[in-house]
Amino acid sequence: MTFALTSSGALGINSTALICNFKTTGSCIKMQLLEPFIFLSTTLMAAHKTTLCLVLLAACLAAATGGKLSPEYYSSTCPGAPAIVQAGVVAALKNETRMGASLLRLHFHDCFVNGCDASILLDDNATFVGEKTASPNNKSIRGYEVIDKIKGQVEKECPGVVSCADILALAARDSVVYLGGPSWEVSLGRRDSLNASKEAAEVSLPEPTFNLSDLAVNFWAQGLSFRDMVALSGAHTIGMARCTTFRDHIYNDSDIEPSFARSLQQFCPPRGHDDVLAPLDLRTPAQFDNSYYVNLVNYKGLLHSDQELFHGDSADRSLARTLYESDRPSGGFLNGGGTIKPFMDNPAAAIVRNYADEPAVFLDDFAKGMIKMGEIKPLTGSAGEIRKFCGKVN
Repeated sequence: MTFALTSSGALGINSTALICNFKTTGSCIKMQLLEPFIFLSTTLMAAHKTTLCLVLLAACLAAATGGKLSPEYYSSTCPGAPAIVQAGVVAALKNETRMGASLLRLHFHDCFVNGCDASILLDDNATFVGEKTASPNNKSIRGYEVIDKIKGQVEKECPGVVSCADILALAARDSVVYLGGPSWEVSLGRRDSLNASKEAAEVSLPEPTFNLSDLAVNFWAQGLSFRDMVALSGAHTIGMARCTTFRDHIYNDSDIEPSFARSLQQFCPPRGHDDVLAPLDLRTPAQFDNSYYVNLVNYKGLLHSDQELFHGDSADRSLARTLYESDRPSGGFLNGGGTIKPFMDNPAAAIVRNYADEPAVFLDDFAKGMIKMGEIKPLTGSAGEIRKFCGKVN
């Protein structure tokens, strides 16, 4: 199979796409893309069993943000904010190490739904149903009380200055550092959204059942590259997952080491016990390192979507290869001639092996990916607000 990509088949910077979920909600939301993206027809996407389709609506729209993020954003208005956030994170992780993974995931799930705007923290109200009860978040996302406590401490120091979105970004970084991972410079100045959308969360967040092409399309929709996808998936080197998220993988997939599958089946039966937990990284579940990738090389990924990075069926790999090739700086998005011939190998597998062999490479790429992810469609300038309480608008 060959994908012919012409100038009419790519979405440019600031293009608007329609992201549709035909598998569950049957509805669509508009999303502004931060980088060029491939135009994929519903027929092509159905062939790869993905839940996302992209429809070109308009190109070259003006950016909606009114300012830029900066690490020094609060240097004169609330210079103590980063230290307050860090102290709150350290206290929370000393009480429960697992909270580090939860805070990192909060930031990730926030940014993937209409940008890094703290919409994930909003409770339902009379005007919208928020993101907390969306299927990827319900009974899964946690750490709200930690963010609320930190926000209260920041408000005492600098009332009405520091956004909940910035607190999420700082807390994610500080959690990774506390657990032995890399540090990175967090740019600040995000503002908080005035609304949230359960529907948007349903179609924007990756699922544990995703195949390789599903993952690649999902990350590209956020302006993140193929390598970013593999690196940021390494967040699963910490944290836990519920039985219901990995049941199909341990009973029905062939790309899993048999003894590993049997060990999980002992406490995750074919039916029931949905909320029983297992570590996403069986080797060092409370340490931020490259063991996640070592697990994948040995076919011990907990989730179907994890192991897909080192597996994926042949048809699925071809689409992933197409997206991978589009990242190559030598050819640009259309790789010179406008036609990309996908290969049958899994382009993610080479990156996984590299990260398994070279932990420093993974840690550096993860930090770079987090910087990019933290800058997905932030509200700046006069957009949004600075919430007094993270769970509700002012």
